[in-house]
Amino acid sequence: MSQTRSRQRSRRRSSRYVAIGLAAVALLGLALIALRPDSPPRQVSNPAAAASLLLDGPYAARFAGELIALKQGFLTSQIALRPHPDDPNFVETVAREHAIGVTSGQKFLLAAWRGVPVTAFAASFLDTSIAIFTLEGSGLRRPPDLVGKRVGYRRASEGDVIFDAMMAQLGLPRSQVTKVADRDSFDALRAGEVDAIIAAIDDQPTPSGTGIRLNVIKPQDYGIHVPGLVYFASNDLIHDRPSVIVDVLHGLIRGWQFVYSDYAQSVPVLAEFDPAKLNFERLKFELQQQRNLVLPTGGRIADYDESRWRTLRDILMFAKLGEEEVPLAQTVAYQFLRDVYRHSPDLAAPGAWSGKN
Repeated sequence: MSQTRSRQRSRRRSSRYVAIGLAAVALLGLALIALRPDSPPRQVSNPAAAASLLLDGPYAARFAGELIALKQGFLTSQIALRPHPDDPNFVETVAREHAIGVTSGQKFLLAAWRGVPVTAFAASFLDTSIAIFTLEGSGLRRPPDLVGKRVGYRRASEGDVIFDAMMAQLGLPRSQVTKVADRDSFDALRAGEVDAIIAAIDDQPTPSGTGIRLNVIKPQDYGIHVPGLVYFASNDLIHDRPSVIVDVLHGLIRGWQFVYSDYAQSVPVLAEFDPAKLNFERLKFELQQQRNLVLPTGGRIADYDESRWRTLRDILMFAKLGEEEVPLAQTVAYQFLRDVYRHSPDLAAPGAWSGKN
């Protein structure tokens, strides 16, 4: 009986050893399969992967803060900067590429209302760059002077919407203004094809180059304040990598500070991005025209406020361009900007703006 029990125990031990051996062989086989060259790599999220910063237009002075931030190394995250001129679906492109973008407040908000998953987190132009230009000798210097006149414009453009809102705000009869489509160039104004044109403040010709003298009517002077160029990102990027948003915002503020601290330093750096199209005199002129948009009196770089977004929302609905399908609270964020200035109060210091520029 003792020998029988001994043999049974021996058989049980042998069975366990065989099972352990088979398991080891199976694990080794799985490991070899995983190491085969044709085995597909496991997808792992890389928090250090480059994020794209897309510009709604070619390299120009209006993107000076972004260009300088990249060139001077103010962005510590890995950022790929790319211009996207003539992209009619720019906001959708930014969302699809899980990127950061810069475009007009109007284009951003209309896309957000259509359900594009994006959120604005700051602005470069805190107010609209749209203005109405007339020839100096025309005597047209105020909005009431435009009643009964011909105004060149582009249909459904930011300028078209802002102009109508300004006239409505002042109670002026828009029906008595003859709006001439596709005649919004300074050549059309100079040739007398129209009496005024609606254009961006930085689009006007350099005075020394043309000899043309202009009157400028600014909607801001008549109570129209809306976000100009805004920074926004795909909701996925904001949710998954908020530190990238904070870093980019920090770098953009420093970039704009550098731009306006000394033109002698910043303008040559900007010109390097496209030497064939960007020249020192023109860049400096455009920067001078847009400076008050980047830093209005008493304001901080990139710092927009809710009242301007509400005004833009009301203007777009007044123009019947869209309906507020998504409320502002879900499309515009303020916390990133507040956190950046709270943690880096030196960014709001006026020192960078007290130079000779």
